[in-house]
Amino acid sequence: MTRNDLPPSMPPAEQPPEVQTGLMARFRNYFLTGLIVAGPIAITFYLTWWFVTWVDGIVRPFVPVAYRPETYLPFGLPGSGLIVAVVALTLLGFLTANLIGRSLVDLGERLLGRMPVVRAIYRGLKQVFETLFSGQGSSLRRVGLVEFPSPGMWSIVLISQSPSVEIANNLPGQEEHISVFLPCSPNPTTGFFFYVPKSKIIEIEMSAEDAATLIMSAGVVQPGSDQQKKLAALAGMANAARVANSTLRQPEPAKVD
Repeated sequence: MTRNDLPPSMPPAEQPPEVQTGLMARFRNYFLTGLIVAGPIAITFYLTWWFVTWVDGIVRPFVPVAYRPETYLPFGLPGSGLIVAVVALTLLGFLTANLIGRSLVDLGERLLGRMPVVRAIYRGLKQVFETLFSGQGSSLRRVGLVEFPSPGMWSIVLISQSPSVEIANNLPGQEEHISVFLPCSPNPTTGFFFYVPKSKIIEIEMSAEDAATLIMSAGVVQPGSDQQKKLAALAGMANAARVANSTLRQPEPAKVD
């Protein structure tokens, strides 16, 4: 074999397009892995900071200037209003638990009950808060499927309670109905509320939190998916791209006749 039989050598500065493609794939995989790790953390901190600032803005006007931390410090203290709100609500709950507190609450409810418009708003909000935060009811904690908006299309709903006697007597048919809430994507706090025959609901084994995550992500994040598995999959893709890149960089052995 002579020198003329050897393959022409490639200048060091030139690289085949496959190598550049491998480098871009590695960069993209690493970037997506970093985005998956940092994105939820950044959004969580942002929402937490927004909530603390929002509560501080509501509570600060009710706190005297002499008791505000910024009066004695050269900077504001985030979260001071939230601490005041937690202490005030806890103290209110403690006072309401005794006889004097219950008497005052009953007096206030009787006064609100005499107001035509305020009465309906207060009673409705009170029932909602008691249902959500008492921990005793099961409303909106069961998840089901309803054929909506057309036959063959199924939507996730949160199962609530049976309708009242007045509504149940006016619903058509003899079958028992149940109220459901259908959240909209990507904002699950908005949606549709309607009554459905109980036989038309398929109850599934899924928590309300998983259902909310599924709706907010528009089906991207499925229930039971493990974040570590996603990170491992992205890391595996990046490792495969690195191996492919190193393989492309190695010159092919010369053929010997």
